[in-house]
Amino acid sequence: MNIKSLLATILTFLTLAAQAQKPNIIVIMADDLGYSDIGCYGSEILTPNLDALAASGAKFTQFYNAARCCPSRASLLTGVYPHQAGMGKMVVTSAIKNRDPETPYQGWLSRNTVPVAEALKNAGYQTYMSGKWHVGEERPDWPLQRGFDKYFGLISGATSYYRLLPGRLILEGNEPYEIPEGFYFTDAISKKAVDYIDAASGNPFFMYVAYTAPHWPLHAPEEEMAKYRGKYMKGWDKIRQERHARQQKMGLLPRSQALSPRDPDIRAWEDAPDKKEWDQKMTAYAAMITRMDKGIGQIVAKLKATGQLDNTLIMFLSDNGACAEELGGRAKRDLGEEAYERSLVTQPGDKGSYVAYGKEWANLGNVPFRLYKSYTHEGGVSSPMIVHYPRMIKKGFQTDQVGHIMDIMPTCLELAGATYPTNYDGRAIKPVEGKSLLPILQGKTRTPHDFIAWEHFNSRAIRQGNWKLVWSKDDKKWELYDISKDRAELNDLSATMPAKVKELLSKYDGWANRVGVGE
Repeated sequence: MNIKSLLATILTFLTLAAQAQKPNIIVIMADDLGYSDIGCYGSEILTPNLDALAASGAKFTQFYNAARCCPSRASLLTGVYPHQAGMGKMVVTSAIKNRDPETPYQGWLSRNTVPVAEALKNAGYQTYMSGKWHVGEERPDWPLQRGFDKYFGLISGATSYYRLLPGRLILEGNEPYEIPEGFYFTDAISKKAVDYIDAASGNPFFMYVAYTAPHWPLHAPEEEMAKYRGKYMKGWDKIRQERHARQQKMGLLPRSQALSPRDPDIRAWEDAPDKKEWDQKMTAYAAMITRMDKGIGQIVAKLKATGQLDNTLIMFLSDNGACAEELGGRAKRDLGEEAYERSLVTQPGDKGSYVAYGKEWANLGNVPFRLYKSYTHEGGVSSPMIVHYPRMIKKGFQTDQVGHIMDIMPTCLELAGATYPTNYDGRAIKPVEGKSLLPILQGKTRTPHDFIAWEHFNSRAIRQGNWKLVWSKDDKKWELYDISKDRAELNDLSATMPAKVKELLSKYDGWANRVGVGE
């Protein structure tokens, strides 16, 4: 072997050795999961695998998403605010006739961003995704066109867990996926994620696992529903109190933090009609979460079996708070007249049903907070956040340092030793707004964001330090809260602290102008 060949061999060996030491990264996102909907955040729902990850990893008590599915997913993938990623509202489902110029509300992922998969791919990572995309309906915006090597999942926002509804698209790669017998979407997402770990063949990989669970429609296997049937007959009032007590015992909340009152639009459980139907709905919802947790356990088991768990950073979070939506006429549009009529006489959870669990149970999901998905009050933007990485994180570490979903991208970049480009394929790239979470995970105090802010369908808010200014789109006024003393936003201080309102509003207006709110 001549010296040139020897040097080439040594270089190849060193490259492979360096890649072998790079950690794998898995980001797992649940859909419409409330802050208190898993065991380690106070729930009675069985989530042993997530609880185990939290017990041997880190748990954030103050982690924020972007209030709704599309904005949160865009921010996670790009490390910028939703408006900067082109997703200030929702994905556009009609044909895009003109992609130039781009706008903050265009409804597809901005070409002036580099999604995390593209950035990590350039750093030697295999990149995989299994699950819900929902940031671009047309082929130029699909996962394989935005940096993923392999993809399986739902391009759109929601579908039946047992079959594909009209107008929806499930892909494998860039091709339509043919649904087999015995299909259940949560299981399919989990299985494909496990398969991708095998496909990586020891190379460092990034994987984004985006479950649709527990987003409506309520569909769950009977074996999971059997664990819960009848357990919710005690009602939402009692279970809200129980979750709140567990949260306080866990230290998720200060002992002084009161539970928000039941939503005034919701009846007391003792006055609720059709209690068995309400029990069935929550039974299905809980079963969906437990089934998702089972799939996460399968992913962890595969990492263990392949000797990769200790070298894999796993992050778990939700895209928004619990969902108070009622389907109504939407169910008829989604299913068609005949299937809709059958759904009306089908039990929630069973094949052919098509219902949500309503504001009544969503008010439970967001304990101790007020309001829901799409709002920028704490009930809409607060997420459970678990991070597991034995090589870095102290076992059972819990932090009240504030994090935001846009921090995930720079966290991945720093861990992987990847750089974020200023130009890509001839396009000027918007700089990342997020800040790496690694200092927090290392047990340090991270220099926080100066502030974080939100806007979505006129829900608006800004948080700086312990102060939060939030626009009530129901009452049409700004509200001010000291989050350190009042995380549930029960004591509005705006009338007694007008100077603080003015200060925060000035910062919010500057942010809104910068990212393009209202344009």
